[in-house]
Amino acid sequence: MRDKNRPWPETTLQRLTRRTFFKEVGYGIGSVALMNLLAEGAFAAQQERHDPLAPKKPQFAPRAKNVIFLFMAGAPSQVDLFDPKPTLVKYNGQDCPDELIKGERFAFIRGKPKLMGSPYAFSQAGQSGQWVSELLPHFRDIADDVAVIRTMTTTQFNHAPAQIFMNTGFQIPGRPSMGSWLTYGLGSENRDLPGFVVLISGENNPDGGKGCWSSGFLPSVYQGVEFRSQGDAVLFVSNPDGVPSDVRRDTLDTLQHLNSMQSAKTLDPEIETRIAQYELAYRMQSSVPDLMEIDKEPAEVHELYGTEPGKKSFANNCLLARRLVERGVRFVQLYHRGWDNHGTSEGDDIMHRLPKLCSETDKAAAALVADLKRRGLLDETLVVWGGEFGRTPMNEARDGSTYKGRDHHPHCFTMWMAGGGIKPGISYGKTDELGYNVEDGEVQVHDLQATILHLMGIDHTRLTFHYQGRDFRLTDVFGNVVDGLLK
Repeated sequence: MRDKNRPWPETTLQRLTRRTFFKEVGYGIGSVALMNLLAEGAFAAQQERHDPLAPKKPQFAPRAKNVIFLFMAGAPSQVDLFDPKPTLVKYNGQDCPDELIKGERFAFIRGKPKLMGSPYAFSQAGQSGQWVSELLPHFRDIADDVAVIRTMTTTQFNHAPAQIFMNTGFQIPGRPSMGSWLTYGLGSENRDLPGFVVLISGENNPDGGKGCWSSGFLPSVYQGVEFRSQGDAVLFVSNPDGVPSDVRRDTLDTLQHLNSMQSAKTLDPEIETRIAQYELAYRMQSSVPDLMEIDKEPAEVHELYGTEPGKKSFANNCLLARRLVERGVRFVQLYHRGWDNHGTSEGDDIMHRLPKLCSETDKAAAALVADLKRRGLLDETLVVWGGEFGRTPMNEARDGSTYKGRDHHPHCFTMWMAGGGIKPGISYGKTDELGYNVEDGEVQVHDLQATILHLMGIDHTRLTFHYQGRDFRLTDVFGNVVDGLLK
């Protein structure tokens, strides 16, 4: 039932005459019930019809205004990068203890696997003494700005569902992604660019595909927009051949008029989304080319990031991410795929492939944090780094492979966060001596999502959307803010 204290919008009252009511929804109790279910969403659409991406007030004082999520699709090996295990090195090559793997289900390991210590040396970095692998020399420069979470856990151990789970809070496609939830809840501070931008590098798209940045059942204006590094940055934004700008403008004006007429009749929020997206696309024709011109950055910036303008690379995308948040884009997500180091060949092992991946990403990720900090943007920008799960402390040895590799591991993995209200220079949580399970300070995926929303000024239990008869949220019915990560 409607809240009696909540006024009816005048435009809605004008439409809800007896004649139009029965004309639009038909006869019968079922139709009346349907109208009641749709009413709240329709009213909200009317209130936001002019600009669904207009900035909205957070629920409480935020620590961050923007998020950059560096997603290492494929799952980096925590025991080779951030979580040193001397005991694992000591027992390298020995059978894994039965008590660890009894009843365990692996993606590819068969039989009794052998423990495999990291072949890489670890040392402490910065005044905080963060432990870091020799594979990440540039991370050492930002060690005091970062909170390393060693005790992430997930319920998923295959790539596609785990990536979708990390991004949407549910392992099956169809739910809104984190970037969509944030732009739905907070809008964007730049009306000439999307509120949620996706940048991709590495081998190809993540296993979870576009479901990782889908708007799900939210209005599609909150969908992540993929920017490309070659050709048109955004597909179909440029005018077609033979269509000058004034003709494009007249066409959009006519479409807006027709869409507005239909919206007034049906109160369909997707029509308002369509109007907003057409207008955004038109404005992007001038805003996107300027954004993408990273070659105009000073030489020292290109040296800092390791960028090569005109090429597809993680470094270029990191620099673009900085330029996007400078312009007020709410959520920027970078995907770099290739971290699935099973050890079936030299192309996916931890001796050849893992060092290459680190060299592709380490310098640019560290540069992004350092660059944001020197520009005074790190305090208001939350940077998140990590993948969908971790890697086993045992050698996979699939089909007797002699290459060193690790299987999927959901029980503990490492992510790091910097800026935006995060306590710098800390290592959060503790795993056991073999790096198999969490001993203290477990952080579940929904906890991470709740913490990110909290830093953006949102209570994760209150950011909801009514769909199919119930309220949905990013964290479903789970999640707790990890207070130990906050300043």
